Amino acid sequence: MIIGIENTPLISPHKARGVGFYTKRLIEALENLARKNKDFSIKTDSYKSLASEADLIHFPFFSPLFLTLPLFKKKPTVVTVHDLIPLKFPKHFPKGVRGSLKWQIQKFSLKSAKAIITDSLSSKKDIVKLAGIKKEKIFVIYLAADEVFKPIQNKRYLEKLKKRYNLPQKFVLYVGDFNFNKNVNLLTESCLQLNYPLIIVGRQALQPAKEKSHIENQSLLKFQESAKENPEKIIRLGFVPTDDLVGIYNLATIYVQPSIAEGFGLPVLEAMACGCPVITSQKTSLGEIAGQKALSIDPYNKNDLVKAIENCWQKPFLRKKLSSLGIKQAAKFSWEKTARKTLNVYKGVYEKRI
Repeated sequence: MIIGIENTPLISPHKARGVGFYTKRLIEALENLARKNKDFSIKTDSYKSLASEADLIHFPFFSPLFLTLPLFKKKPTVVTVHDLIPLKFPKHFPKGVRGSLKWQIQKFSLKSAKAIITDSLSSKKDIVKLAGIKKEKIFVIYLAADEVFKPIQNKRYLEKLKKRYNLPQKFVLYVGDFNFNKNVNLLTESCLQLNYPLIIVGRQALQPAKEKSHIENQSLLKFQESAKENPEKIIRLGFVPTDDLVGIYNLATIYVQPSIAEGFGLPVLEAMACGCPVITSQKTSLGEIAGQKALSIDPYNKNDLVKAIENCWQKPFLRKKLSSLGIKQAAKFSWEKTARKTLNVYKGVYEKRI
């Protein structure tokens, strides 16, 4: 069995974002399995090239509002749909006439896929509801933190890293983008109210919005305005190499992800794997991923978030408990498990059991 994986996320701007990380890590994990199992091989290329070589093709990405899938598929196709958040919150992600037309085309194309993989039970429910896909065709396969995310015992290294990035002794950390669903401005307001330093990691924090009037950019613009007004309390690091990010998770007092909705929420697992106490929403996928091993908050309630951050900040014993629970929780997930479950879907499609 020759498995073709469409490689667009590895050669586009998405390579430094979630879809790119997912594609890269999945391919690496599948190639590790292929070295031990001669029953299948992995090829990565464009759809056009794969269509003539592969027995089945996996699109590891999907956008409801952009044309990412071929209408007519030359080979059996598997598609990963990470989430349908733009469709859940249409006021904040307006489709317009073109977007609405593209969604109809994408939905039609998605229905002809042999199998759909998604990151969480929450996303599976959305796909059934919003795309009208039968639940039997949808397979939930969790992601994992990379193995490099782990506790660091080398205090000297951590002190050097702290000085290099000019980090405070204690700080709240957030890693990611600024879409409406990320709810970062609630976190910003909460940290300013408490007078706790907030460190932000992610390229988008320092990038100017291209269309300032566009509704999708309003969350980012509001954040950037707060950051400019409070440069000593809201510290934007921008893009950080993975090795340094591991250290920053280790240095953080608390990691907070107050999202209203997520397809998965990988930074939560990365923080847990590093032993960083986590506060997160129990909404959508985050409750699945964190379980009861993080402090949970209502992402619509600022007072709830303020109390949780303050409680964790002031109680070392609570942080120690959350750190230990988080490490154990993150250990339940691995890219080998992700690859094996994905391979089972491929086999089901290839053998026409799916």
